[in-house]
Amino acid sequence: MESTLKELRDGNTVLEVDSKSAVSGGVRDVHGEDAATEDQIVTPWTISVASGYSLLRNPHHNKGLAFTEKERDHHYLRGLLPPSVVSQDLQVKKLMANIRQYTVPLQKYMAMMDLQERNEKLFYKLLMDNVEELLPVVYTPTVGEACQKYGSILRRPQGLFISLNEKGKILEVLKNWPEKNIQVIVVTDGERILGLGDLGCQGMGIPVGKLSLYTALGGVRPSACLPVTIDVGTNNQKLLDDEFYIGLRQKRATGQEYAELIHEFMCAVKQNYGEKVLVQFEDFANHNAFDLLARYGTTHLVFNDDIQGTASVVLAGLISALNLVGGTLAEHTFLFLGAGEAGTGIAELIALEMSKQTQAPLEETRKKIWLVDSKGLIVSSRMDSLQHFKKPWAHEHEPIKNLVDAVKAIKPTVLIGSSGVGRTFTKEVVEAMASFNEKPIILALSNPTSQSECTAEEAYTWSEGRAIFASGSPFDPVEYNGKVFVPGQSNNAYIFPGFGLGLIISGAIRVHDDMLLAASEALAKQATQENFDKGMIYPPFSNIRKISAHIAANVAAKAYELGLATRLPQPENLVEYAENCMYSPVYRSFR
Repeated sequence: MESTLKELRDGNTVLEVDSKSAVSGGVRDVHGEDAATEDQIVTPWTISVASGYSLLRNPHHNKGLAFTEKERDHHYLRGLLPPSVVSQDLQVKKLMANIRQYTVPLQKYMAMMDLQERNEKLFYKLLMDNVEELLPVVYTPTVGEACQKYGSILRRPQGLFISLNEKGKILEVLKNWPEKNIQVIVVTDGERILGLGDLGCQGMGIPVGKLSLYTALGGVRPSACLPVTIDVGTNNQKLLDDEFYIGLRQKRATGQEYAELIHEFMCAVKQNYGEKVLVQFEDFANHNAFDLLARYGTTHLVFNDDIQGTASVVLAGLISALNLVGGTLAEHTFLFLGAGEAGTGIAELIALEMSKQTQAPLEETRKKIWLVDSKGLIVSSRMDSLQHFKKPWAHEHEPIKNLVDAVKAIKPTVLIGSSGVGRTFTKEVVEAMASFNEKPIILALSNPTSQSECTAEEAYTWSEGRAIFASGSPFDPVEYNGKVFVPGQSNNAYIFPGFGLGLIISGAIRVHDDMLLAASEALAKQATQENFDKGMIYPPFSNIRKISAHIAANVAAKAYELGLATRLPQPENLVEYAENCMYSPVYRSFR
């Protein structure tokens, strides 16, 4: 204790005392919890030992009615709690009963956020034990509505808000965050939130939600996660006129002013947290997303979930779907509706995988993939007017203005929607796909549900039950002609938590495309014949931690193979190592 007090007097915090690395996300074992087994007792440190009223208000240590009689005596909790002592499992049961009473999804979301703010371990235990039911609550589609109303529902700020007001002081702002050993940062500028457009500062719901999944699904410690929103204004006039809007009331900064703020942030992150902190770009507009990934991909450990994560999960679904339709990827033809971050990112990863399998040049495999944007089919005659990220997909063909004509002309075996525009896979489009494919693969990926290109029921009905369907947001099972179809969800949550964990446990310093392919292949292998029999091309989310461990192991193995890993020596069994590194939400016993 004396040495700790000396550290405090010298201007350091307890968090800076122990510099040893540990498992559970690769962060330093500040509280001694990682080194202890679940049945060993630990000390509930904050700056000092938490006790009494402060212990009940500390979400990292609070256990509510699960504090034992002995803990209540030792930590001055007598009288501050009702006399009943309950188990964590009973708390989970009670909370799920309460949440199920809400009929409005946003109410469920707010209940979950309130729980996260008062009892961290119970929040993650609840989410992990009921992941299929609660994933749509804490993330898409409900998080979209939460972002739209963030200014009205905000109770306690989560994460760091960095605005133009902090220009020149971002390093100081990062140091205001209480946790010092950050491993994953999810950052957005709020310009393109899901399919909802510019939500400005209120896009913070996305980084918060993503990092909840990093912990629940990927096992990264909550204390190692930092959500960040960079506020450069908003072009959403409705928000600017809203008296409850919480962000800067100005039009978006662009050009040099924007670039300088982002660059200061990226430099400050590296200076404060080191070379191995993962920065995940989230929901940036197309014109910035590609530039940021290209600019910082060679100097930082960066990952864009909209471009790379979406691509990886879709590729996994396609590899898995081959079990149902037969053939190889190179034998199929792909048509995309949408040529933005998601569409071009998916297309490029498919082309890379085909090139890897066939040894054909990337330029050749790209010719199997066609894209339709708002102006029609992307063809070579449009080359001069195309944005740079669309140019690789401009093939020789006569111009075609609409999707249904493109489907009839190209005759794709796979139709992928990433347009952000709902109900664009019309009956005519789906029927055309079914007319020349015995089992048309139809992926309606846009989020939230209202923006999905078609519903599961429409896909199955219009294709006479022959479609292999998956979507970005969840749909209920569909009964058609006496058979029940379970639509798959092509959700990035399959990929990014395990992908991030793989980078962390290997100490990777850069992201390589081969790591994305490794993640896709690992996910595809987790789908079983039982899943295929139901029409599913993805495994159920109930097995997500096991899935994440296999993805992490594949990604880490590729990092070691490419010479990008720094955590040496390489563990013999990477799957087992990944599982051992995962955060546990089970309550710990206190001294």
